[in-house]
Amino acid sequence: MPDDTPSRPKTPLLDRVHLPADMKALSDRELKQLADELRAETISAVSVTGGHLGAGLGVVELTVALHATFHAPRDKIIWDVGHQCYPHKILTGRRDRIRTLRTENGLSGFTKRSESPYDPFGAAHSSTSISAALGFAMAANLGGDPGDAVAIIGDGSMSAGMAFEAMNNAGHLKKRLFVILNDNEMSIAPPVGALSAYLSRMYAGEPFQDLKSAAKGMVSLLPEPFQEGARRAKEMLKGMAVGGTLFEELGFSYVGPIDGHDLDQLLPVLRTAQARATGPMLIHVLTKKGKGYAPAEAARDKGHATGKFDVLTGVQQKAASNAPSYTKVFAQSLIREAETDDKIVAITAAMPDGTGLDLFAARFPKRTFDVGIAEQHAVTFSAGLAAGGMKPFCTIYSTFLQRGYDQVVHDVAIQRLPVRFAIDRAGLVGADGATHAGSFDVAFLSNLPGFVVMAAADEAELVHMVATAAAHNSGPIAFRYPRGEGTGVEMPTRGIPLEIGKGRMIQQGSRVALLSFGTRLSEVQKAAESLTAKGLTPTIADARFAKPLDRDLILTLARSHEALITIEEGAIGGFGSHVAQLLADEAIFDHGLKFRSMVLPDTFIDHASPEAMYRSAGMDAAQIEAKVLEVLGVAVVGKRA
Repeated sequence: MPDDTPSRPKTPLLDRVHLPADMKALSDRELKQLADELRAETISAVSVTGGHLGAGLGVVELTVALHATFHAPRDKIIWDVGHQCYPHKILTGRRDRIRTLRTENGLSGFTKRSESPYDPFGAAHSSTSISAALGFAMAANLGGDPGDAVAIIGDGSMSAGMAFEAMNNAGHLKKRLFVILNDNEMSIAPPVGALSAYLSRMYAGEPFQDLKSAAKGMVSLLPEPFQEGARRAKEMLKGMAVGGTLFEELGFSYVGPIDGHDLDQLLPVLRTAQARATGPMLIHVLTKKGKGYAPAEAARDKGHATGKFDVLTGVQQKAASNAPSYTKVFAQSLIREAETDDKIVAITAAMPDGTGLDLFAARFPKRTFDVGIAEQHAVTFSAGLAAGGMKPFCTIYSTFLQRGYDQVVHDVAIQRLPVRFAIDRAGLVGADGATHAGSFDVAFLSNLPGFVVMAAADEAELVHMVATAAAHNSGPIAFRYPRGEGTGVEMPTRGIPLEIGKGRMIQQGSRVALLSFGTRLSEVQKAAESLTAKGLTPTIADARFAKPLDRDLILTLARSHEALITIEEGAIGGFGSHVAQLLADEAIFDHGLKFRSMVLPDTFIDHASPEAMYRSAGMDAAQIEAKVLEVLGVAVVGKRA
């Protein structure tokens, strides 16, 4: 039970709700009060932890209505993305831990199956909910877990092809299924594309709803000779921008649009749907992201993701930094390149702010393309731009690029098209956890023939890699960089293209060589300082390239040291695996080289601070130092163990 500290809101009704079953005895008037208290508690909790605020505030009434109507966990309530689930978590037995959101050993910021039976399907990427809900519905039909399946999906997520694949299949199967279209005219950034425009027209033209309803009843009242013509007129009317036509053509019964913040509308619609639906039904709900909290409503991103903040003012607590963020460095570098090269264009998949392309768009609006939540399309669109003579920078988070992998292989790599992949959020990302960690891109790109794969060791290197990508025209090229601030190194005024496949020496030492790929270089240097103080100075090199490898550098290090250790912020199968293959091909191991590869462990690492996550992964300075001593068999430096 929450305590009565002054910083927490008074929530007498919410204090009585420990699980959704406790809501069943509440009157509709009490449910409205519960929604108000739930909104206040959500704001209070996120002010302590930071997190996704606006999305949850936008679905407070919807969350209350769903749990008041359906019977979770028997009924499966599936939140698309899951970043709007904080109110859901409060109502489903996790209120006592809600102020641990996104912290080490605390609640996930998304839905998570292992966390609660009320999270039937885990999520953090978009557009998966309808497919999952249809799976639950069919499982129930075939004798699996009983209960209804309800998917809640935003209008931004509906722009992804997967959502329509699922709806097409659901319409074909004709099984009972509920899809709540949470239409807030916004995903992370304002949504783009024809679907968003269609939805806007749909609820802007509400008189068509009345006309459509009237048309359904009028045909039978006409004389027989006129009825066929009236039926054709009715079908023509349905073909206009009339509410629900698109969804009805996919086989769904359509209800809406309704006010998603009005329980007097939500409750009867959901209750009627729950009682009467026999096939797939889509309920179109209009909401406002950030609803009920003025600072979030006024924010450009509607309070999408916040740090800790003051509840009264909404002012966020952010630590000051003297170093620019990697994302901003990328954006500014790309702008400088584009100022002298009008072939450069930039593509993002609904993440202009997160990727820094909002800055590029402000400078070059006609050369910036936000394709919506559609990574597959983003990759192939970029391939088409490249084939058409442009220089596309396809800018996507590492974890989201996974969604476009077939297109990377089929549409880019095989055709050797010079698409430039700017891969943000490489490595472990902190509070967003395993679903957003950039763990696999080095492995899944480096195995593709003809691909160039780079990783920036610091923000200055990132500037040079943007220039390298801009100058590279002989095939696909990718460069990766992490979330957060740089290391504070001196910055070049302009990037200089790097020689493809060439690394750099950082420090000359003896006995052991540390070959870093990416931003672990700063931890490698810390480890080296400690080792040097103990009498052992290692050699340090920055690989820069996972593909093509710097063969000369690697073979020189291997032949002149007892041991070679690679360090990278990625899963097994990446840079270290390629180095090991080279050493094996060259028979270097036959001469007694001790080789180790430090990679992310073969597990998904839960949310914590990035520092804690890397410590858990065994990849901080102390653990790099320990690995050196272990490989050399040294207990006390200078003496064999």
